[in-house]
Amino acid sequence: MDFRLSEEILSLKRGIREFIDHEVEPYAMEIEEKDDIPGKIMELSKEMGLFGLSIPEEYGGLGVGMVGKCAASEELGRTHNGYTTVIGGHIGIGTVGIVEMGSEAQKRKYLPDMAAGNRIGAFALTEPSAGSNATNLKTTAVKKGDKYILNGSKHYITNAFIADVFTVMAVTDPSKGSKGITSFIVEKGFPGFHVGKKEKKMGLHGSHSAELFFEDCEVPAENVLGVEGQGYVNALKILTNGRAGLAARNLGSCDKLLEMSLDYAHTRVQFGKPIFEQQIIQHYLAEMALETEALRSMVYRVAWMVDQGMKVIKEAAMVKLLGSETYNRVADKAVQIHGGMGYIADYPIERFYRDARITRIYEGTSEIQKNIIAAQLHEAYK
Repeated sequence: MDFRLSEEILSLKRGIREFIDHEVEPYAMEIEEKDDIPGKIMELSKEMGLFGLSIPEEYGGLGVGMVGKCAASEELGRTHNGYTTVIGGHIGIGTVGIVEMGSEAQKRKYLPDMAAGNRIGAFALTEPSAGSNATNLKTTAVKKGDKYILNGSKHYITNAFIADVFTVMAVTDPSKGSKGITSFIVEKGFPGFHVGKKEKKMGLHGSHSAELFFEDCEVPAENVLGVEGQGYVNALKILTNGRAGLAARNLGSCDKLLEMSLDYAHTRVQFGKPIFEQQIIQHYLAEMALETEALRSMVYRVAWMVDQGMKVIKEAAMVKLLGSETYNRVADKAVQIHGGMGYIADYPIERFYRDARITRIYEGTSEIQKNIIAAQLHEAYK
């Protein structure tokens, strides 16, 4: 088996690494303190083509495939996770629904601007009563003539404040359960659509989430994404597709934490010698390296499977679970190695530690991933 990345993908990785190191990382503390990503960074990201990574070339994107997207996401994960989430939310669950399930007319209408970063994408499934239980939606959509009228709300929606195009799940037939859910493409300016207040979060500063409100929101019938009644299936496909990319971002963060910890262990002197010479520190670093490399192997295996058109329901849940749990363990050890400095907000370690925590919750909790894995094992056993 050949695990080498193509020269094209390696070139993409090198370009993004240089961009991250020279253009984004110098602003990381400013993003954290101001809870805002400078417009300059967003414009440079557009010029880099980052918003079009997962969009086919025929619609103005780079169309790099899942392996390429994971390679890019790995590099993005090395910097401020708020910035990374803005890009990742767009190229992942924000656009994949239109790319994979949209009609040709929908693709030509939305994807070119989304690839250019002129229209940001977001995914709206979660509601106060429908988080892990995604079938318990209360947002409704009733067809009236050539429009659907949406009523209800969503919350914790990533990119809500900057997004222009939302993939929204709503109930069209309450009597059919999960088969009565339909997905819609909702534009920011549609009548009856409002974005609520910004939610204050523990981490991911610069990446803003908020509530969405639909009050007799008018959505043209041609904005049904896929087929009416297939919204729940669409949502699962979108989330499954995005999980390898999220795990790749976690991988990049683990790499960065390991590098910083290794450097600190060689320069921090205690009891007359660098702390790297303490066996416990060596063990921490070894464990961090081991878990990071295990995650790397699974990320690219699942990405390859996606590109081959293989079924990855179980593997996508596994890589999401592994990515989230590994990132949290690596971040915890990084704080321990850095001691007091790892707890101080003047240094990036504590930021990574806070940002890591949400990865066990969003885009499917760790517990839900275990449920999916177990269900797939049961299905194979029957």
